[in-house]
Amino acid sequence: MSAAPALSITGLSVEFRTRAGIVRALENVSFDIAKGEMVGMVGESGSGKSVTAYAVMGILDPAGRVAAGSAAFGGLDLLQASQATLDELRGRELSMIFQNPRAALNPIRRVGRQIADVLIRHGNVTRAEAPARAIDMLKAVRIPDPERRAEAYPFELSGGMCQRIMIAIALACRPALLIADEPTTGLDVTTQAAILDLIRELSQERGMATLLITHDLGMAAEYCHRIVVMHAGHIVEAATTAELFAHPRHPYTAKLIAATPKPQSELADLVAIPGSLPDLRAAELPNCRYIGRCERATAQCAAPLPNQTFPEAGMVACWHPL
Repeated sequence: MSAAPALSITGLSVEFRTRAGIVRALENVSFDIAKGEMVGMVGESGSGKSVTAYAVMGILDPAGRVAAGSAAFGGLDLLQASQATLDELRGRELSMIFQNPRAALNPIRRVGRQIADVLIRHGNVTRAEAPARAIDMLKAVRIPDPERRAEAYPFELSGGMCQRIMIAIALACRPALLIADEPTTGLDVTTQAAILDLIRELSQERGMATLLITHDLGMAAEYCHRIVVMHAGHIVEAATTAELFAHPRHPYTAKLIAATPKPQSELADLVAIPGSLPDLRAAELPNCRYIGRCERATAQCAAPLPNQTFPEAGMVACWHPL
């Protein structure tokens, strides 16, 4: 892997204006992804994983705005780029696989044509060449009988097939960065493994940086080089996968790992994480947003959090790490 990151996010803060007030969804989020590296982003629902992805891709909800930070990509700050520049980059240099492929695909357009549209728009492919190239992409994502499947509509395909179509669209123009947001949601375990094996293989072959957003720590452990742990809009820990699972430093990370089912586990073995995420609409949020759930909390935890480092270039935002 190259030492120079393909994507470098620094100090990213995002807020949403709602009727109930301002929601501070992300605060001072910073991490890098190297070329050819797969980084996992884990945490509970509402921790800010998808918001991070949408901010990088420039597709935040109209109620949202980037309040601070930068996202350096190939000499360009994506957070400051014009809409026209982002339109050119998305699909060619930046691609994203969404959680629900049926919602992301056009229901009244044949799937082969949807891949061809991306190739024509971003891949310097002529209209005459595009159909054959689209079939090549279907072969690349291991869809059987690709010529016939190219003529199908999304509703005629299984969830796993639709997800592979989304991957084919995302990878059609050989992007430098792929964001996979819960790419295997709702799929059976065999299809999940096949899809993630494919993403990892293509990432390694093409030197593509990949951000894998998932609730599944077991999946992140198997496929990712490094893991970023998010809680309530903060990165609380980041480390290599081996280091994180061998020595989790943040109390929240340890609780997440304890709550993850293992092959030999029984239902009684699972330990729920106490409490819930804080209300991000609150006028005054604590510096540590985990303080109300943490058994190790002391008065010191009200102070601004340190970013303590440890071996393997890891960090933990905690006054009392494990």
